[in-house]
Amino acid sequence: MRLDTVFDVASLTKILAVWITVGTLVEEGKLQLHAPLGTFWDEVASHPLAEATAHHLLTHTAGLPLRPNFKNLYGTDPQDIRDGVLHEALHRRPGEAVEYTDRAALVLGHLAEHLFDHPLDQLATDRIWHPLGMTHTSFGPLPSAEADRCAPTEYDETTGTHLKGTAHDLSARLLGGVCGIAGTFSVLDDLALFLRHMLAPTRAAFGPTWIKDSLRIHTGELSPARGLFWHPAPGTGPAQDIWVHYGFTGTGMWVSRAQGRRAALLTNSSATTATASPSPAPATPSGRPPSPWRTPRRRRWINCWSASSRASPGHAPGSIRCADGCWGRPGRRRSRR
Repeated sequence: MRLDTVFDVASLTKILAVWITVGTLVEEGKLQLHAPLGTFWDEVASHPLAEATAHHLLTHTAGLPLRPNFKNLYGTDPQDIRDGVLHEALHRRPGEAVEYTDRAALVLGHLAEHLFDHPLDQLATDRIWHPLGMTHTSFGPLPSAEADRCAPTEYDETTGTHLKGTAHDLSARLLGGVCGIAGTFSVLDDLALFLRHMLAPTRAAFGPTWIKDSLRIHTGELSPARGLFWHPAPGTGPAQDIWVHYGFTGTGMWVSRAQGRRAALLTNSSATTATASPSPAPATPSGRPPSPWRTPRRRRWINCWSASSRASPGHAPGSIRCADGCWGRPGRRRSRR
């Protein structure tokens, strides 16, 4: 494996494409987070989703059904799936509970496309990735030359090979590779650029107001605590101000504006541990996410990058703790196979 190996980042798509595209809508005054969707989006008006808000979706409190199950419920036609998702009955009233569901990101992706009148992949590329210099980040399916550089994910019985350059997520594959749930591919350096921008925003893309507002608790007394798509890292407290988002394939991004730290982890642990459920990685009893470095060794590839401007207790200045418990020097990148 090389340091420029391409990884399927799975649910990091929710951050890299959806969260930030919605943020640009808010910053440009095109979206009010607390406005009921039915008041400005005709496609959901008169349907149960009409009473939910973008804020509910970003905090996983919209009351949407918990599982995608798109093929069984709506078939395989993308338009039928879109209609089904946007018109589906709610699982509970918005604001009652925090319940993670992939449907929230899918709905927000559709909302961004509606308000910008462009497809999600074009929005993310033109408004976020390329302005930040993330030239190796894109939705799949990837061209063969780029797919050859991909870390493989789950074994595909239909082709007799591991997936490379095609989304591991079933919903993303069903929707042609582009959706708010998953489907993005990226490299370590591109994630470093994204996280660096979160700590020192420029005018190239999204601004500090959206970042600051997202990295705080928005769910009140409800549990688990959530920001806007980001959530506090397991086992950490408010004073540490560490926020995280995971991807099912074995990926993660951590950021702490208070400490000036960020970290990214790219693995293909789903190559040996995949199940039918695309839910995010659960925490272990210790409160830490399960380490992809402790999965079976077959076809397991890992890229780790960390950076910091401050010292950590008992460690060298500029070090940061990664998901596996390792500590890296600023800018240090680790590549393991």
